[in-house]
Amino acid sequence: MTSVLVTGGAGFVGSHIVDEYVDAAYDVTVVDNLTDQVHEDEPDYLNDDAEYVWGDVRDRELMTDLLEDADVLNHQAGAVGVGQSMYEIEKYVDVNTLGTARILDIIVDEDVDLEKMVVASSMSIYGEGEYYCPNCETVRHSSLRDDEQMASGEWEHSCSECGHSLEPKPTPESKPRDSTSIYAITKKDQEEMMLSIGRAYDIPTVALRYFNIFGSRQALDNPYTGVCAIFSSRIKNDNPPLVFEDGEQTRDFIHVSDIARANRLAVESDAENVAVNVGSGTPTTINEVAEMLIDLYGKSSELEPEIANDYRQGDIRHCYADPAKAAEELGFEAEVGFEEGMQELVQWGREQEAEDRFEEAHEELEGKGLVGED
Repeated sequence: MTSVLVTGGAGFVGSHIVDEYVDAAYDVTVVDNLTDQVHEDEPDYLNDDAEYVWGDVRDRELMTDLLEDADVLNHQAGAVGVGQSMYEIEKYVDVNTLGTARILDIIVDEDVDLEKMVVASSMSIYGEGEYYCPNCETVRHSSLRDDEQMASGEWEHSCSECGHSLEPKPTPESKPRDSTSIYAITKKDQEEMMLSIGRAYDIPTVALRYFNIFGSRQALDNPYTGVCAIFSSRIKNDNPPLVFEDGEQTRDFIHVSDIARANRLAVESDAENVAVNVGSGTPTTINEVAEMLIDLYGKSSELEPEIANDYRQGDIRHCYADPAKAAEELGFEAEVGFEEGMQELVQWGREQEAEDRFEEAHEELEGKGLVGED
């Protein structure tokens, strides 16, 4: 039986990956430090058929023991939070970059024999997504919008050559990466280090560039997590979801069960030394997310999204996946539609306690000068 070591396997995404492996008859070991920002204590959804070790991936002795017993490494552990990473820089680099470096150092120096490695990367490494100028009839790669543009409320990108409005298009893996946060930089570090060591030591390695993941088990109390969880917490506490800019920015939302399946397929496929998008390929506006959650929680007569018309430093306008390479390399296509997935999230969310800590997190961003107004 193939033995898989899942780092961060007690978390939102990692726990679904564990379930996927267990259901496919893998022998699964989890290492997780149950970080306070995500877990108050051991979650009640842990899989009884997996072995759990409570510890930190930066613990060299622990990780040496665990890696020596593994056939496959699935590296999901990491500090998550784009905004928070911009003022907790050392923490994010230590956990994500140095933590991954230590794991790889063990693999190399202790002669750990692995059949495959899979690492959680992120769409955040792209920065802005791919754009097209219909006037010039060419692809454009846009950088961050400057403060002057944002302060004037001009949210969309314009062509640097002709000034025409750009149209977002699916973002392929070949798009130049332009990481706009410390979190994104550390995810790029994780991806590049894992692929580099995989190539050098002949360990087939796959980096999965996750787009915006949603679904059950998201930490609704964590104000630094994904927008679906943040909005859910606001709505459950009868507060309107706060939408930055005009709410028409788009993201690619993919259900966590699809993410879990993509990880298993990455292990079982012949793919090696490759990075692939894991997304639905469908753009959804933040306004649509807010409105659907309000409706599904039955709060349409009480709440409506609050359009802030301000912005956060480093935010991008549009990014959604070109999923073709994942289909080619892994045989993966998203199966759970956005509305179906949101219904699953809300059904789970109704049974959860959720402290709304959004204002606290927002004040932290403001205090660091990371929020601007138009």
